[in-house]
Amino acid sequence: MENLFRLYRDNINGIIATLVIHLVVMVCLFFAELRNNMDLPADALFVDLVPEEVKLPNPDKEKLELGNQSLALNGGKSGANNSNRAVNLGDQSGRTSGDPFFDKEYAREVAEAKKLESDVNKNLAKKIPVIGDIPMPVASTEGMTRDEVKRSTFKGKSNIHYLLGNRYHLQLPIPVYLAQGGGEVVVDIVVNRNGDVLSATPRVPVNLNDPTILAYAKQAAEKTLFNPSSSAPEKERGTITYLFVAQ
Repeated sequence: MENLFRLYRDNINGIIATLVIHLVVMVCLFFAELRNNMDLPADALFVDLVPEEVKLPNPDKEKLELGNQSLALNGGKSGANNSNRAVNLGDQSGRTSGDPFFDKEYAREVAEAKKLESDVNKNLAKKIPVIGDIPMPVASTEGMTRDEVKRSTFKGKSNIHYLLGNRYHLQLPIPVYLAQGGGEVVVDIVVNRNGDVLSATPRVPVNLNDPTILAYAKQAAEKTLFNPSSSAPEKERGTITYLFVAQ
């Protein structure tokens, strides 16, 4: 213990001197730094060396934004009401794609569609002409048995053919050579069990040059007589197709 006190007495002055020197140096450095800051001009440029925060992509946030956009396009509806159909936004509100080729093709298709619509409307507007009773040739199988009718039935292409269950005609008027113009007319018919045609409604062809063929087809269908059938529906539906030959 005595040795420790002796060592303290011998070195206390050196320790105090070292602390004083360090304190003086620190005071000098402090005042030097303070003077440098005071000498900076007013327009001094400070450079921030701290790196800017890097924004990493947030997949969840992007999905949320896309979902909000989808809801906006669908009127706020979500879930099962969403449509999976692709929408061509370039065709909406008269906007174009910016590509001359596709814009030209689109304009051509629109013009063709409008022309087709106009033609159909014109044909639908054409009324079936009112005509009197027109005499026409009649193909008859009256008095023949079913087997005889089947044996005499023409198997090839014909200007008249019908679709009506398992029925066959007893009297079939032939109007296909009466009109000046040609064309194909399909007539929707309703037949009762006795074989009488209750109604006949011609379908208007897209390319109709001679409206009188509609009247001839309607009258011929109304005069057609089929074989009676107790097992047939009370009102059996079918068609008769007439291929008119231009004269």
